[in-house]
Amino acid sequence: MDHDPINIQLAQHEIDVVSASSLPSIGCGGECIFVGRTRPEHHEKHGNLLALQYACYPEMAEKELRSVAKEAIDRYSTRVVRVTHAIGRVAIDEASVVIATSSEHRKDAFDACQYIIDELKQRVPIWKQELWADGTTWKNGKLLQEL
Repeated sequence: MDHDPINIQLAQHEIDVVSASSLPSIGCGGECIFVGRTRPEHHEKHGNLLALQYACYPEMAEKELRSVAKEAIDRYSTRVVRVTHAIGRVAIDEASVVIATSSEHRKDAFDACQYIIDELKQRVPIWKQELWADGTTWKNGKLLQEL
């Protein structure tokens, strides 16, 4: 194989979904694209959600994303993995994460994509701050902390 099967990107603010989901034509039968977007929410105390603010330590985040991608390749015979995650402010309906996988068969592409988003949420040091109309909260996995 003469190309790197793993492409990791940290994008400033909103992600361009079309370019982030582009995969090389290498004869795979299945491609799976996952797009995570900021959804509208309402907080009893702080009002409507305006945006999410993502922060990370880039070198650590990229290293762990690459590790997760390599695991997906090994587990699911995936031939290409592309992960793009937003850093900075991402408004309602904008994309904050795009994961693209390519495999010989569709099931492997789907399974690899799901594995990557699940592991990303658990392991990758990317922190999400919720920006509400009247206040902010930090989201840390399933633990919500009020500031």
